[in-house]
This record gives sequence, structure tokens and C-alpha cells, in this order.
Amino acid sequence: MSKPQRRVAAALWLTLGGASILAAQTAPVPREELSVFAAASLADALGEIGKAWEAGSRQGAVFNFGASSDLSRQIRAGAPADVFLSADEAQMDALEREGLVRAVDRYDLLSNTLVVIVPAASTARVGGARDLAAFKTIAIADPQAVPAGVYARTWLEELGLWSAIAPRVVPALHVRAALAAVESENADAGIVYRTDAAGSTRARIALEVPRAEGPKIVYPVAALARSPRKAAAAFVAYLRSPEARAVFTRRGFLVLGGK
Repeated sequence: MSKPQRRVAAALWLTLGGASILAAQTAPVPREELSVFAAASLADALGEIGKAWEAGSRQGAVFNFGASSDLSRQIRAGAPADVFLSADEAQMDALEREGLVRAVDRYDLLSNTLVVIVPAASTARVGGARDLAAFKTIAIADPQAVPAGVYARTWLEELGLWSAIAPRVVPALHVRAALAAVESENADAGIVYRTDAAGSTRARIALEVPRAEGPKIVYPVAALARSPRKAAAAFVAYLRSPEARAVFTRRGFLVLGGK
């Protein structure tokens, strides 16, 4: 190769090499699609928060809403979740015991309260928990496993009323299903979270359970230990940000300080 040819080759190498370096420096951060498993009662709030997260971070978030007990079971069976937001501590505790969640990565994010609801057109009045015995059917989430149902059962047990009310209970898949049963008038009454009832136009709150008198309701959140996505921890952090807290508060949740 002649000297002029070598100069041309060197110039081409520098040009192409420089272009490659520049391309590497300006390449966009790869978009990650987070799989977020969350309690059904969080669907509205997380739907809003998820849109803001995607717009600000340019990372995706795909939500799987359902009963926390079912979601926890799916995760233990190998479902590819990156973040889990449970409606109770028991389901998160189960994942932590199996090494799927690290204690240092979990936070107590939210709280809620229980309410008794009836169809919007119903004239029934509920002055206290004992009045539930007047209803033929009462919809609650599965009281053996689903957090909302377990909370409702605990409340009634502490009042000594569960044995009288239990025969009237219609178990639902999750709290939103219990709400839907009352809205459609397939159940005479129901016990759900206040946040679920607040957004309904076809059911009304007949009795609010004071926070001090009801069960301790905690929503913990954590990134899954086996998640390969760096954005998982960032999403959990975003859920604790002032922007997300404002959404949760507006939706009726009590925002906790975190562990």
C-alpha cells in the first residue's frame, strides 16, 4: 500500500471509529418493561402512577392486578414479576421467607380502612356491625386467603360476630369482585376497602370502620430479588416519591413513612 493509500485508510478508520464512539455515547438507554404484580385495590391509583412513571423514566410498566394471595402464589411458582405490591404483610412475608424478597428491599407503603357498602338504590341503614345480620348475602373477598376478606373476618371476629355473619358471606375472588357483586345487586351488602367504595357510583358506603377500631391494614412493596431489571428498584423508589404519594392520597389511601 502506497503512502497516500495509507493516509486515506487511516482517515477512514478515524472517521468510522469516531462515528462508532459517538454512536455508543449517544445511544438511548434500553427500555425495560417492568412486570408489576399488585393488589386489585390499587388498580386505579397505579394506573395513574404508571403513566406518569413511563412518561418521566421512558421505562415501561405492565401491571398484573389480582388478589394478593394469588399473586404471591404465582410469584412462588416462578411467574416473572419484578415488583410486588401486596395488600397485606402475610403475603410479602411468605416471599421473604423463601428468599424471593430481601428484607432491606421492602417498604410499608400504604394503609386503608374497611367500609360496609350496599347498592346505591338500597334504603338499608347500618348503624353498626351487628346490623349486618339483617342482610341475606354479604360479599367479601375470600376470608380464608385474600387480604380484604381476612381483614373483614378479623374485624368481625374481634367483635364476636363472625360465627353469626359467616353463613351469609359470599366469598369473592378479590375485593373488586366483592364490590362488583354489590354494585350489580347480586349481594345485599359487602365489606370492602374505603378506597374501592369511594370510586363507585353504583354502591354507597353504609358504615365506615374507624381506623382505630379496625384491623391493622398495611400494603408493603418490594422489588423481587431475582429480577434482572435495574428499573425495578427505581420504580419502588418512585412509588415513595411526592408525586406518587399525592396520587395515593387523592385516591383515599393513607401513605405510610416506610420501614
